[in-house]
Amino acid sequence: MARNDERDLLRQTVAALVDKHATPEAVRVAMESERGYDESLWQLLCEQVGAAALVVPEELGGAGGELGDAAVVLEELGKALVPTPLLGTILAELALLAAPEPDAATLEQLAEGGAIGAVVFDDDNTVANGDIADIVVGARDGQLQRWTEFSTEPVATMDPTRRLGRITATATAPIGDDPGIADYAAILSAAEQIGAAARCLELTVEYTKSRVQFGRPIGSFQALKHRMADLYVAVSAARAVVDDAIAEPSATSAALARVVASEAFSKVAGEAVQLHGGIAITWESDIQLYFKRAHGSSQLFGQPAHHLRRLQAEVV
Repeated sequence: MARNDERDLLRQTVAALVDKHATPEAVRVAMESERGYDESLWQLLCEQVGAAALVVPEELGGAGGELGDAAVVLEELGKALVPTPLLGTILAELALLAAPEPDAATLEQLAEGGAIGAVVFDDDNTVANGDIADIVVGARDGQLQRWTEFSTEPVATMDPTRRLGRITATATAPIGDDPGIADYAAILSAAEQIGAAARCLELTVEYTKSRVQFGRPIGSFQALKHRMADLYVAVSAARAVVDDAIAEPSATSAALARVVASEAFSKVAGEAVQLHGGIAITWESDIQLYFKRAHGSSQLFGQPAHHLRRLQAEVV
């Protein structure tokens, strides 16, 4: 089976699981649970899809996939804002794989979904999965370190669909040179943002077809048709940039993907609030969750301004 066919099948499998187990109601139950995600869905993703095993080589207990496979899964999960520990776990695996002799036992645990991973990039030590992480890696000054002993605490966040936690290391051990884990983080989170932006736009288009003013659906007004078209172009253009970064990861392509995905998602979410009107900011509406995810995800792994500065440094 060709790689594209395999990815299409992977996408369909994840989408089917999300449709069945991650309805808006189920997402709310998961994000308010003790661990912040649906543990039974996480088990299904790991067992039926091998989601946590995708980037781990077969000889180390994984599926031997590529970055693009992980991006496909994260995009599908992003569409429904599914709370899972997948992103942090994949990044921890990529970091551990950078070692001259990777820790096979730990990688197998992560690949099976039996352990949750996290990678710390900044001095604040606040990361996704931070309050529930079992395996932690720190990335500093071009080097990776395994945090062998650490303490964790939850951190209040605007986005209830993604728990954050602060991790403090008390003992560390060197892993090796950092191959660019922050770039992988930027690319994978951008893929997740594209999925969420696309679904947020779909929900908004559907709503404008049903909301009636002056005796006709508001979606039939020319001005709103233009706004929808602009949003579609923004998401499509951002998707193309993210796809390029997935195909050829680099510091430049990662920074660019992160900037355009953050901008597209923020634009779509902001317009969605406007076009839904007052209902968008009620707790029952999914739009407020997309708006909060857009804001929260743009701050994750460095704000867009940080990535813009990286891009500027590349061209100056």
